[in-house]
Amino acid sequence: MGFQGGVADEESGTELSTKSKFRYNSPLVQVSLIGLVCFCCPGMFNALSGMGGGGQVDPTAANNANTALYTTFAVFGILGGGIYNVLGPHLTLAAGCSTYVLYAGSFLYYNHHKHQAFAIAAGGLLGVGAGFLWAGEGAIMTSYPPPNRKGTYISLFWSIFNMGGVIGGLIPFILNYHRNEAASVNDATYIGFMCFMSAGTLLSFAILPPNKVVRDDGTRCTNVKYSSVSTEAVEILKLFFNWKMLLIVPAAWASNFFYSYQFNNVNGLLFNLRTRGLNNVFYWGAQMLGSIGIGYLLDFSFQSRRMRGFVGIGVVALLGSAIWGGGLANQLPYSHDHPPTRLDFKESAFAGPFVLYFSYGLLDAMFQSMVYWIIGALADDSQTLSRYSGFYKGVQSAGAAVAWQVDTHKVPLLSQLIVNWSLTTVSYPLLVLLVMLAVKDDKKTEEETPKEATVPSSNKDINTANST
Repeated sequence: MGFQGGVADEESGTELSTKSKFRYNSPLVQVSLIGLVCFCCPGMFNALSGMGGGGQVDPTAANNANTALYTTFAVFGILGGGIYNVLGPHLTLAAGCSTYVLYAGSFLYYNHHKHQAFAIAAGGLLGVGAGFLWAGEGAIMTSYPPPNRKGTYISLFWSIFNMGGVIGGLIPFILNYHRNEAASVNDATYIGFMCFMSAGTLLSFAILPPNKVVRDDGTRCTNVKYSSVSTEAVEILKLFFNWKMLLIVPAAWASNFFYSYQFNNVNGLLFNLRTRGLNNVFYWGAQMLGSIGIGYLLDFSFQSRRMRGFVGIGVVALLGSAIWGGGLANQLPYSHDHPPTRLDFKESAFAGPFVLYFSYGLLDAMFQSMVYWIIGALADDSQTLSRYSGFYKGVQSAGAAVAWQVDTHKVPLLSQLIVNWSLTTVSYPLLVLLVMLAVKDDKKTEEETPKEATVPSSNKDINTANST
């Protein structure tokens, strides 16, 4: 295309360069930045949750805080896409990130006073903030990259984001290394998490709005103006009657439902304190490997985008069945009534459960990256994808809210595993149907892109990129 040096920014009169992939306004840099923001905030939150019980011996406070979190997240996840479209990235992301700091601080308070109220209130506020953050993240990750490389950019984001869980897992492992008995993590662990989360809040101001981001071929990711509250209210209501979103509901519900089981009843029950931190390093490291593998498969395995979608779903389904089958074998020997002896990483019996927990992390990243890729294939413009991503996160969080209460009420562990396995299994044929009916091949996308997405010479000529 004819954009070798740069394109004009109609609002400011300045030229937006397209010479380098590493320029500030490139999709690569912007997706990397949102990855770093999520590295600092939800990445560290994941490390904290992955400890089991929020790093406490008794998981009750963390379970109740997570129930409050995911209940409000279910509402504001769905609303978050509309809020992002009205406020733009800076206010939406910064407001969302700040609530993570408060949540980690509430457990620092709980370490000393053992009052649940602050943790539960902070969890509820975090649900609001997480709805803002993840709706914005979903819009950026799925709309900024070029259409034929969305899987690659999703895996890039997922790798940077989950490095937060890796580093976050090292914090409690190192700071609690000599405390291999049952104990809550020390104050320094929570303070370390709060420092990272504060840095992520500041970094969110570096994210550019979608109309400032220009791809290497000179096309903008989107050029729509900020929306209105009334428009977003109508569009969000329409999502509940959108057949594409309804087909995603089972996958969305399943995609965080298994966390309470894996964190509290695998990592939390099978291993001692320092080993749980070490396990998290590898759990979130496995997510990086899983996202890279499925991203490559979804972008490069076949010429047909639809065929890549089918193959990706098939691979995740087969791998998921094998991993949950291994989980069943691991679960049979213990229960709430007959808890296991906690393992240390220096013991020989550590290897088998460790490999299983690692595999759970691998599957989580592959499953969620696959769903995000499918969402990204349903449209190109930032406004539509922010709503789709918000709907996905909202349904996902509703499932998680139920799951944390399921664990609080001591539902048998074997029943929890069977429900988790069943939920993911039901979602695969529905995703196949969605790809079959709604995802177009790259050839059609490439024919449409020059007409619809090329940066025009004046504001009057700007048209929002249509769905591919």
